Amino acid sequence: MANLFVDERDVKFVLYEQLDIEQLTNTAKYAEYSKEMYDMVLEQAWKLAENEMAPANRKGDQEGCVWKDGKVSVPECYHRPFKMYQEGGWLPISEDVEVGGQGFPVVVGLAAIEAFGAANLSLFLFAGLTHGAARLLEVYGTEEQQRTYMDKLYAGEWCGTMCLTEPQAGSDVGALRTKATRNDDGTYSISGTKIFISCGDHDLTENIVHMVLARVEGAPPGTKGISIFIIPKKRLENGELVDNDVVCGGIEHKLGIHGSPTCVLNFGENNNCIGHLLGEENQGMRIMFQMMNESRLFCGLQGQSHASAAYLHALKFAKERAQGPEASRLKDPTAPKVPIINHPDVRRMLMFM
Repeated sequence: MANLFVDERDVKFVLYEQLDIEQLTNTAKYAEYSKEMYDMVLEQAWKLAENEMAPANRKGDQEGCVWKDGKVSVPECYHRPFKMYQEGGWLPISEDVEVGGQGFPVVVGLAAIEAFGAANLSLFLFAGLTHGAARLLEVYGTEEQQRTYMDKLYAGEWCGTMCLTEPQAGSDVGALRTKATRNDDGTYSISGTKIFISCGDHDLTENIVHMVLARVEGAPPGTKGISIFIIPKKRLENGELVDNDVVCGGIEHKLGIHGSPTCVLNFGENNNCIGHLLGEENQGMRIMFQMMNESRLFCGLQGQSHASAAYLHALKFAKERAQGPEASRLKDPTAPKVPIINHPDVRRMLMFM
């Protein structure tokens, strides 16, 4: 039986007939890949979405995240599917093998993970933001930053976030007040508060790497004076992970994604939050747009996946729900009831979807 998250026939039509991705095998980069390999990826993605992620969706939303003493716990039922997602190498499926990925074409990776968002968006949000943070480090990070943080993020061992918004700085990002003070060793001491941070704190992974916009002391006003910092929840000291003075001050309660913690994050309440500059000072907005633009594309994919699931569930219900006779026999009391998909107006609505 076909899954109720993506139209498998439609996905393959788009990939193989509309986009003709089999032609990619004529390029050096994808010469070792094939339609059979693409199909295998799709089938495994749909199986993981249906068998593991979807069953945790309703239960996870009912249970929700729990915030206590500055720490967040996710629904217990999320741990198994996330572990399977991580071990399956889904997060870097389209990244180069050199950075720990599987090297598949981006379009194949997106087609595969579309079902994850449809099956359990709350759970998939953890992975989407992690990929964005890892990609940011791949493009702008130093070799040391990549080995310390990027490798862990792409492997799914750690998660990542994007921290822009503050209580007084929403769309007006230039009004942010989070402060970065230079330290003698080249690091920065960070202090400030960020709000509406998706997956800002949780217990799915042992560490979370925050990509944080802040202003170095003496920087120009507005967006021209914004820098971006790598701030782990726990920093490495002598090979051990220690607390980095990043505390969750509370979580939002958002309809439909109670399993995804949208957090208030306080940095440096005890003057012990250490950040590492990504790129150069005052280049934070330009660098962050790499992650922001990826997030925008993922938002589009979320809409697509939800629309797909809504349609497929509606179609299944319309084929099973018997109500009323055929339109041609409306006045016949002896006429048998038929599935509502036979009714013209129901068909019209399904066709519109």
